[in-house]
Amino acid sequence: MARRRASLGLFGVFGRSEDLRTLDQALRSAGLHPALIPDAVKLTVLNVLKDARGEEPSAQDYRETALLVAYCALGREVFDEANGVLAVSTAEHRIEAALEAGEGFDATLILLALHARIIHPGVKECFQLESV
Repeated sequence: MARRRASLGLFGVFGRSEDLRTLDQALRSAGLHPALIPDAVKLTVLNVLKDARGEEPSAQDYRETALLVAYCALGREVFDEANGVLAVSTAEHRIEAALEAGEGFDATLILLALHARIIHPGVKECFQLESV
């Protein structure tokens, strides 16, 4: 079965695809304005999400993905203000588990944030993340 691709629209005529709009909304609800994340990064996030969760990810899948991306991009303090202590604890646990495993969905998102240079310096320092 062919994968349904996310779309940025063509010259503003066709509009953004439903999955890209859903990701933008999830990022916004996680406290991160979607304009702060380049579209190329969002498209890659969507591809990683669909590879891990199937062609039709649930609203919860989008939310969990957006929370990890938002934590990586915003840093602990701003993310805490937007989402609360429980969300901070969950995001940090996910990062620690991903670093321990060295692979998987969360590790891929963290690596993407690192290589796309959208990762907050405090997150990079706290978890000793490096890009070589």
